[in-house]
Amino acid sequence: MRATQSAESVQFLPFLTTCLNNLGWLYYGLLKHDGTVILVNAIGASLQSLYIFTYLIYAINKRRVAIQTLVMVCVLCVAWVYFSVILPHGESQLSQLGLFCSVFTVSMYLSPLTDLVEIVRTHSVERLSFSLTVATFFTSASWTLYGLQLQDYYIMVPNTPGIITSLIRFFLFWRFGAVSKDKPSYKLLQI
Repeated sequence: MRATQSAESVQFLPFLTTCLNNLGWLYYGLLKHDGTVILVNAIGASLQSLYIFTYLIYAINKRRVAIQTLVMVCVLCVAWVYFSVILPHGESQLSQLGLFCSVFTVSMYLSPLTDLVEIVRTHSVERLSFSLTVATFFTSASWTLYGLQLQDYYIMVPNTPGIITSLIRFFLFWRFGAVSKDKPSYKLLQI
């Protein structure tokens, strides 16, 4: 965005959803007193907030971006009130937050496959980022193994679809990525 001085070719919604995901898991880590979950998601939420702020600077339609960000803040406030004030503290609070974060994580991992029909129809993986697919594969595999080690199903189970969807995307890159020998039909960097 900085290089082109524009946010025109960048989707905004993934920044918001990933930020919410990081903040949910950060709260889960705080309730569970898990330093790894806290550290990783604090860094992730900070970076996503920076991306949101940067997007807002370069967005043409700043009003739309500001409204979407405000909606995210409202959702965050409602979730905080529910998980901190309404729910009784303890195991029930932790399990409901874990379930909420798990559902959100699964939907985040499934979102790149929304373009699946278009990719198969056009035989082009131009809409996908290869580097993001590699990162998603290693990240979801790492979290799955971490959850397995802790026997924490709220961490392990929702990250398993990340492995599966990454493998599907690798297959798509293998199947449709070699359209031109001079130029791959996928982006090496998410721009």
